[in-house]
Amino acid sequence: MTDQPRTSDSIRFVLNGKPVALAVRPDTTALDVIRNHAGLTGTKEGCAEGDCGACTVLLRRGEGPRQAANACIMTAAQLDGTELTTVEGLKQDGVLTPVQDAMASNGSSQCGFCTPGIVMALTGLLEKAADPEEEAIHDALAGNLCRCTGYRPIVEAAKTAAKAGVAAPSAAGLPEKQTEVSCGGSVLHQPETLDQLTALRAAYPDAVLLAGGTDLGVARADYHSDWDRIISTAQVGELRAIGETADAWTFGAAVTWEEILQAVRADYPSLATLIRRFGSTQIRAMGTVGGNIGTASPIGDGPPALIALGATITLASKAGGARTLPLEDFFLDYRKTELKPDEVIVSVTVPRPKAGEEFRVYKLSKRYDQDISTVCGAFWLATEGGKVTACRLAYGGMAAIPKRAKAMENKLLDRPLDRGSVSEAIEALSEDFSPLSDWRGSAAYRKKTAAALLHRLARDLAGEIVEVMAL
Repeated sequence: MTDQPRTSDSIRFVLNGKPVALAVRPDTTALDVIRNHAGLTGTKEGCAEGDCGACTVLLRRGEGPRQAANACIMTAAQLDGTELTTVEGLKQDGVLTPVQDAMASNGSSQCGFCTPGIVMALTGLLEKAADPEEEAIHDALAGNLCRCTGYRPIVEAAKTAAKAGVAAPSAAGLPEKQTEVSCGGSVLHQPETLDQLTALRAAYPDAVLLAGGTDLGVARADYHSDWDRIISTAQVGELRAIGETADAWTFGAAVTWEEILQAVRADYPSLATLIRRFGSTQIRAMGTVGGNIGTASPIGDGPPALIALGATITLASKAGGARTLPLEDFFLDYRKTELKPDEVIVSVTVPRPKAGEEFRVYKLSKRYDQDISTVCGAFWLATEGGKVTACRLAYGGMAAIPKRAKAMENKLLDRPLDRGSVSEAIEALSEDFSPLSDWRGSAAYRKKTAAALLHRLARDLAGEIVEVMAL
């Protein structure tokens, strides 16, 4: 940061190519900013939870490409210093873009309520991939609900637009991120270094720590509570860094799941498939690994996979400095973690695969895409001479925290992964877990499916199942 703080009472960003400064509370939803303050009503509200995609916009942060994102669960705080494009900003000099033209000409718009979000999602895809495979088109649309019809004409419109060519516009000159924005009783802090972040956390331990906001933003979209003080992690250099060695990646806590997906997809295709499933392109562009872990949800998809991989987590505070511990030790009880009031999550380190190691993660949910797990099972094994020499089995949805199944692990060690060892491991399941029943699944269902996932692992590694690969 500069010596003089950059402060004001307005959120400053580029909106459809023009710089704007809007005096709004930083905790105002971006959808509210767009529709009610900027008067642009093409962006719709459907679910207000980031599921339907009717509110999809394009966001550019820094020099990177424009990313599709959900405006309903984004806040004004996340717009400061960015470039935002709504559906009104696509058409230039009265000429429709190839995506808009193809959607209209192909009869793909139907009632039109969901169409703006679909157009924005496809534009984001085609600006990054000039000739995407059909699977990539479906992936880009996974976060958009079409209420009127199936997706065939929409997919056809995407292919037509790809043939016409969709050029990504150059980045606009972005306004400088401000150190602090204060308006209407809500204060936004935007530190740029870890030292600044930990100092702010020490001074304001009760402030909302805002990363991607894809979880916090759901409650905020309904205005159930006000955020009177916000500390954003989005500009902290150490938290935005990705370190890579021959042995491991280190992902800063503010690294997004889309960035992690691109990093791991070759080495861990099963993990990449999980990441693609637990969030749409709109969610993956905003959601962060630190936020996913810090939420400490017992049904979060990231932690079981990372625990099975042997990930470590680094925490830091102004008073105590940095400390690193195994991720499995971070979770203590329901929504309770090792994180102290003055600490922040700095990074997560994930080992890279070595010879003789296998990793699989399987998720069971009511919908394939865009749904929370009922049970998630993640399995890492090292084998030699046909026997399991080391293993980590981790589950989500089976306890108050994501955790390892150590009794099950012990039944597999020094044995082949076959019907006998798997059956004995399943018999030990009750020593590790006593799951609860809820509307997603009963305790009995969870026990049966947790057992079935271990059977699936054995069949998968025996070559009886073809693993679904990530896009």
